Amino acid sequence: MRILSNADVEQVLTPAETIGALETAYRELASGLGANRPRNHTYFPVEDPRHPGFRYRFKSQEGGNVSSGVWALRITSDIAGVETLPSGVQRRRLIPAAPGGRYVGLVTLYSMETLEPLAILHDSFIQKMRVGATSALGIRELSNADVRVAGMFGSGWQAEAHLECLLMVRPDIEEVRVHSPTPEHRKTFAKTWSERTGRRIVAAETPREAVEGCGIVTCATAAMDPCFDGAWLDPGTHVTAITSPDGTATRRELDDATFDRADRIVVLSREQVHHDKQFDILGPVERGRMKWEDIKELGDILLEDGPARARRDDVTIFANNTGMGIQFAAVCARALKLAEQRELGHVVPTDWFLEETSP
Repeated sequence: MRILSNADVEQVLTPAETIGALETAYRELASGLGANRPRNHTYFPVEDPRHPGFRYRFKSQEGGNVSSGVWALRITSDIAGVETLPSGVQRRRLIPAAPGGRYVGLVTLYSMETLEPLAILHDSFIQKMRVGATSALGIRELSNADVRVAGMFGSGWQAEAHLECLLMVRPDIEEVRVHSPTPEHRKTFAKTWSERTGRRIVAAETPREAVEGCGIVTCATAAMDPCFDGAWLDPGTHVTAITSPDGTATRRELDDATFDRADRIVVLSREQVHHDKQFDILGPVERGRMKWEDIKELGDILLEDGPARARRDDVTIFANNTGMGIQFAAVCARALKLAEQRELGHVVPTDWFLEETSP
C-alpha cells in the first residue's frame, strides 16, 4: 500500500488531470456507474482551550466510480469554528491543533475487485484542486464562451485553484477582478497571479467592482454571509458558489437576490441540498420562482446534447454545494497511478491491513 503526502500529489496532479478525472466521474454518476454517500459533519462538545467556541468536528464522505476501480473514504479530524476578521467579516476556520501545528485529513482508497486498501493520501491539495476543477466544469458548460472579464471573491488557497482552472476552460479571459476582505491579501494575490498567468489580475477595492461588468463571477471563500448584492449582476452572468449551509452552519456566499435572478440553477448534488437543508438553493423553489425539477445536477448537464444555457442574457448559477466521495475516488486514483509511475511516496506491506477472520 502506498502513502502519498500533499507534496507527492502536487508533483503529479495538474488542473487538466483533475478536470478530466472529475468529468468522467460525474458522467458515470449520472449514468448509474458511480455511487456516493452524502457528506456528514459531526460535532462534539470538546473545545480547544486556546480558541473558545472552536469544537471538535469529524467529517466523512465516501464514493466510487467504475472507471477509477476504487472506493474512497475521505475523513478530516478537525477543530472548527468561526472567526471574525479585522474587517468585521466572519469566516469558517480550521485550527491546526495536531502535533506540530498541523491538520489531519486523509483519503483511503480500496480496490473494488480485491477489496484491499491501495493507498492513503493527504487530502489538502486534492481538496483544493477538486473544488476548483468542479467549478471550472460548471463555468465551461454554463457561461458565455466569449467572456473576457471575470470577477472573483477570495484570495486564499481555494481562490488560487479556481483561478488556475478558470483559465483552463476560458483561456481567452483577459482580466480577473479579485476582492477579499483583507486589502494586503488581495493585492498580493493580484500581483502574484498576474506574473504567473500573464493576465490582468486586479485587486478590486469593493465587492461591486468584482461583479459589475464581469461575465463570470466566482466565489471561492470560507464566508459566512453573502459576498455581494445580486442586483449588481449584469444580464448573461454566470455565477459560481462553493459555500452553502452544511447542516452545522447557515453560511452562504450568494444572497436571495442572486438566486431569484437565476434563469438556471445547477448543483453538484441534489441529494445534499435536502441532507444539509440548503435553504439558499431551495429559496427560489419555496418562493415559487422555479420548480425543484428544474434544478439539475452537473452530471446531468454533462450528459445533455444541447447547450446548457438557453439564452445569452440568462443569469446562471452553479452551486458547487458539497464535497463528494466520488470526487476523491476519481482524482486520487489518477494521482495514485501517476505517483506509482514516478515511484513517489512510501510503500508499506498491505498485509498489515488484512485479517483472516470475517469483519
